[in-house]
Amino acid sequence: MKSDNRPIGIFDSGIGGLTVANAIRKALPSESFVYFGDTAHLPYGDKSPDSIRSYAAGITRYLLSKKCKAIVIACNTASAHAFKTVVEICGKDFPVINVIDPVAVYTAEKFDQCQVGVIGTKGTIQSRLYVQRIEKLNPKLKVISNATPLLAPMIEEGFFNNSISRTIIRNYLERTNFRNIKAIILGCTHYPLIAKEIKEITGPHVEVIDSSKVVAAEVKAVLQSRGLIHNGAALPRHHFYVSDKTEAFERSTRIFFKEKIHLELVRLWDK
Repeated sequence: MKSDNRPIGIFDSGIGGLTVANAIRKALPSESFVYFGDTAHLPYGDKSPDSIRSYAAGITRYLLSKKCKAIVIACNTASAHAFKTVVEICGKDFPVINVIDPVAVYTAEKFDQCQVGVIGTKGTIQSRLYVQRIEKLNPKLKVISNATPLLAPMIEEGFFNNSISRTIIRNYLERTNFRNIKAIILGCTHYPLIAKEIKEITGPHVEVIDSSKVVAAEVKAVLQSRGLIHNGAALPRHHFYVSDKTEAFERSTRIFFKEKIHLELVRLWDK
């Protein structure tokens, strides 16, 4: 059986995408990957679409220079504004996976004639991409979205699984327009870290859709369908790059990737 040991390229505006990288590692334990966090420009949510496309273009070219066999846009905002840009650079036959489309397909196929909720940053919610794509795939679904801007910074500061996080999460989820939802989409790569808390608040009758797991399953399916799976004996090697870093930032990566990792600084925009 043919084996492809080239790495998977993964990028995000910061370290939130490490939840996606960790999910991919679990789904594809033999695969290597190259992760790039554009920490010099975070958060993408308050940047213009043109700026986001420019940043994504530079990162994509860098990942291609690392001989990546696929690219995962592990950021909702970049997925919303820069997916077409990344595809144009890579070529239409190169596998590019974003974090919105696989979740939209999963939701549209699993649920019918009901309401589903989406939570995310202001930029993601204002783009309305989840609403548009899910309702286009399944017009019998009603998608209700709420911006939850305090959640990502709360998680980055380590405030989760405590009374502070539960109070903030409950305040967002108990809005009246979420009262009758059958599922809730975690529309930010930070949110898998609070999935358990969200489930405790929404209760057993609401499915919490962890986008990192859905995207990891999509990456596995795409690689398998294209014959790009690594089946060799060589152990996987992971490399982590950021466009800016501090010691505190490097320590916080353990929260998202579940183990200590070394971040290498690459100043793409200084070249």
